[in-house]
Amino acid sequence: MVRTFGHVLGLLALVVVELITTVLSFLSLMLAFGLGLVFLFPWQVRLVRLVTELARYQVRVSSGITIDSPYLPKPPPPQPQADGFYRSHRTLYKSPRVPAWNDRWKWMVTDPATWRDMLWMALDPLVKVLLLPLMILLPGRGLRLYGLWCELLLAATASSRLAGQVDHLNKVRNLAVDSQAAEMRRIERDLHDGAQARLVALGMTIGAAEQLMDSDPQAAKALMAKAREASAETLTELRRVIRGIHPPVLAERGLADAVRALAIDSPLKVTVEVDLPHRPEPPVEAAAYFAVSELLANAARHGGAEKVEIDISGNRSNLIITVTDDGWGGADPSKGSGLAGIERRLAAFDGVMAINSPPGGPTTVTMALPRVLPEHWAGDLPKLPRWKMLTVVALWATAWCPLFPQGLVAGIFKVMDFDEKAWFLALHLPEPWQWPCIAFMILLGTAMYVAAVAIPAHDRNNPSALLPAMRTGIKCT
Repeated sequence: MVRTFGHVLGLLALVVVELITTVLSFLSLMLAFGLGLVFLFPWQVRLVRLVTELARYQVRVSSGITIDSPYLPKPPPPQPQADGFYRSHRTLYKSPRVPAWNDRWKWMVTDPATWRDMLWMALDPLVKVLLLPLMILLPGRGLRLYGLWCELLLAATASSRLAGQVDHLNKVRNLAVDSQAAEMRRIERDLHDGAQARLVALGMTIGAAEQLMDSDPQAAKALMAKAREASAETLTELRRVIRGIHPPVLAERGLADAVRALAIDSPLKVTVEVDLPHRPEPPVEAAAYFAVSELLANAARHGGAEKVEIDISGNRSNLIITVTDDGWGGADPSKGSGLAGIERRLAAFDGVMAINSPPGGPTTVTMALPRVLPEHWAGDLPKLPRWKMLTVVALWATAWCPLFPQGLVAGIFKVMDFDEKAWFLALHLPEPWQWPCIAFMILLGTAMYVAAVAIPAHDRNNPSALLPAMRTGIKCT
């Protein structure tokens, strides 16, 4: 109870900040659009968004209602043209400063959330005053109701969610393209520095043997033996490159056996635990395989590890991979070592990576790829809580009564002007109340059917969180 009243006091204390921000916002808008001091508008929008983000945090802490950020994605930085100038509408600039400012201005002005934030800022003090008695007498109910009010104006809209998804897909696409380009450069480098160089040397050796064939058969025979050895080494090199593109064992036997093959070939002592009833899709397997391969290489080359433990498992439709080594720690994605490449691979599937690598070790890397496993075998499917199941059953069992006999059939009796009133509730009411009662019964029955369908659907679309890493992305500690 004390904690709940503390939340109420925190919300009331924010009223002072809101009133000051509202006054400053009004003055800034007057100066920006009235006197042309447009440079004040971005500053004012940032201030309002800072206050609304604080309000979202307070609502989440006090009522448990999570309000996602509703703002449209920020515009990308201006890119220079071929001549080195930056274009903004029909004007060219030598510096990206003005085009960036214009894009930021347009982004803030055209974002509906900007104006919804200001409307919430102006009305919120009044709403808090009206809800104050309820917050004092029943603080839990009052905080919940206040959270619903904030969600009404501060939550993300369908358009902002769609824009965020499009922006996310664009970023994922760019990461996938960059990852593919880096992979192609690696293959080209391996072929150029390895197989191609060996083939050139093989050709030169065979050419020298041809010249000595008549004059010195023994020397020619020795050169041909070297050529045979070089061809075997070249074949081994080409097989290594092929395994780097897509290992045959991965295609033939799946992720589990492919990772076990990695463990056998590794100079480290590697243990592998796999709990996957069925194989994921081939692109998912490839991303997971190469991520584990890169982590094993890092542990051997950079981590000074001797032992590595790999755990691959499924959590509903999510693939979880944990790689732990006993090296000296200190892994940092900003210092290279292939961790950024792993992030790009995982990002193509909305995957994330969490790193715990304190100095002195050990290093634990957890990778999560959400919704990549088939739902029909992904462990225990989410089940409705008992009270929700009973509610759904009750809705399906009783919704027919208000919709059909008390609603539609009563309406037909009313239109046909039948004398028989039977057990139709509306027909026993005074004349002015009959049609409103019929309409209410139809709406009630329809709403009950909608609720019976929506409750299970909502529960299926909100699986429990897997990892803190799936919200925060890469972490290094």
